[in-house]
Amino acid sequence: MPLLDKLLILAMALQAFLAMGLVFWLGFERVPRIARGEIKIADIAVERTAYPLKARLLSNSFDNQFQLPVLFFIGTILLLLTHAADWFSVALAVLFVALRYLHAAIHVTTNRVYRRFVVYTAGLAVLALFWLWLVFRILMLPSA
Repeated sequence: MPLLDKLLILAMALQAFLAMGLVFWLGFERVPRIARGEIKIADIAVERTAYPLKARLLSNSFDNQFQLPVLFFIGTILLLLTHAADWFSVALAVLFVALRYLHAAIHVTTNRVYRRFVVYTAGLAVLALFWLWLVFRILMLPSA
């Protein structure tokens, strides 16, 4: 397997690990509180407001991993299937994932909305460029 493909798969794995890490952390925030009776199941059956702020921030950050990253995964798979990966697309993929980690870190710590928005927007811009480059690469590849 070519190095560029391996690097794309690594970027995808790191994005997946971010989502899994957040959901495990979320479990460690929620489950003990329910087990101790601090939070009643009926209070969380429909909405999350009964959880403390940290658990809600983690939950929101986890949910956010199924927004832009879905487009990232689809694009990366397309690059792999079409053998269109190059160093620029790999760099954009790595940059996108790094921005997702930064976004999640802001989300679950200070939650400064302006900073979070700037990082989110930067990630969106990188993802848009990633997709533009992906389409260009695929359309410009010689036909088999």
